Amino acid sequence: MKSEEKEVIKKYNEIADEYHKTMVSKKGNFYNRLLEMPATLELIGNVKGKNILDFGCGSGIYSKLLTKKGAIVKGFDLSSKMLNIAKKENPKLDLRRGSGNKIPFNEKFDIVIAPLVLHYLNDWNKVFKEIKRVLKTNGHLIFSTTNPVLEIVGNINSNGKKVELLEVENYFDEKKIYKKWKSIKMPLYHKTYETIIKTIIKNNFEIVDYKDTFPLKKSKKLFPEDYKKYSKVPFFCVWKVKLK
Repeated sequence: MKSEEKEVIKKYNEIADEYHKTMVSKKGNFYNRLLEMPATLELIGNVKGKNILDFGCGSGIYSKLLTKKGAIVKGFDLSSKMLNIAKKENPKLDLRRGSGNKIPFNEKFDIVIAPLVLHYLNDWNKVFKEIKRVLKTNGHLIFSTTNPVLEIVGNINSNGKKVELLEVENYFDEKKIYKKWKSIKMPLYHKTYETIIKTIIKNNFEIVDYKDTFPLKKSKKLFPEDYKKYSKVPFFCVWKVKLK
């Protein structure tokens, strides 16, 4: 197992219970439930009767939702604690511990979903090759990640005001960065839009759809500051690609 994966396991084992509690709370989680998930689910579309692999299933939120929509879902995750929660939430599903660098399934799926997970892995070419191994020809991969431009650190002027951005001093410097989830610093790998697009093309996928995330309207009352900020600039981007 790679060192990057060991670090992710450690971090997610630390936050597993709190993360899941936040995700299923009545108020919900702004960044996941009210910002990223609506865009991802829109691109996934109708799943009835589809065989879906939940790549990095976490605590099983997507697995549960897609099963209710009529999909046949299997999944895997690196974190044993997240996986234990996912299994409790989805006792009838085949959910395994495993890595995106070596997917623990050999069958072919109609759809692979990877919501906010690929950025934890450095070698996307290796990951895409693994996804190709378990995806049917003309099957779809839907994945989301942080908007690469928003991972830049420093201040810029916007209408005369200083606006603080995020993590990377140089957009073109593709390296490991850390983003906070409450008090925990989560490691991820910054990729430029150019790298993402070229990785898709190089691995014999074609882009069939794309979304910049926009928050659900109800988040305007629940999370007014977050809504104000991320209804003007997309925090996440979601890609739908098809294997040729």
